Amino acid sequence: MTHSSPWQQRLATGTEDIQDEVIGWYQRTPRGKAYVPDMIWGTLQTEAYATVILRRVVDFLEVPDDVPAGVTKRMERQQVLYDGEHHYDVVLGEQGLYTNVGGPEVMVGQIERLLREIDLPSLTLGILPATAEVGIVPMSGFNMYGGDRVNYELVSSSVEITDPAELALHHKAFDALSRAASYGDDAKHLLGKALSFWSTPGSPLDDIRRRAD
Repeated sequence: MTHSSPWQQRLATGTEDIQDEVIGWYQRTPRGKAYVPDMIWGTLQTEAYATVILRRVVDFLEVPDDVPAGVTKRMERQQVLYDGEHHYDVVLGEQGLYTNVGGPEVMVGQIERLLREIDLPSLTLGILPATAEVGIVPMSGFNMYGGDRVNYELVSSSVEITDPAELALHHKAFDALSRAASYGDDAKHLLGKALSFWSTPGSPLDDIRRRAD
């Protein structure tokens, strides 16, 4: 079964309520998986990065502006990484390390956090290199909550999939992405390259910094 919910309907009261809902999903999911091709997984976002993301959501969808409250809830949900009761397998696309969210300062803080957290017992974090050959066609990012639900965040709506046959295909797809991803020291190397990119003055970063000022 597939169910679609328009974002403007779900965010009719702002971002806080839906972030509270997501906290419940994570707390009820001892094991989860996520594939995020072009940004940072929400449960590893810094406060600064999350603030930029939720500000863009509010402005784009023209929903009530409660960004600080929504960010507070997003930070609260991250406690699942430290409670010893959860584990998440996450594959980030290398592109997500270079997608400009908030400018160099925000990106440096975000990548530094990934480097700090990559060895958490609750986390298996892979980086999918931009040039990696993957045995499936390119696809949108998705979250898998346990073995019974997959969620997509599209431009206008959130899509939830619960059909067993479709779930099995998503597990197969995640396995293919995981096989192509880099882990451990190789992943840290990719993170280090991105950190150097955002930390080192020079083109094209000078233009990015000037626009951010």
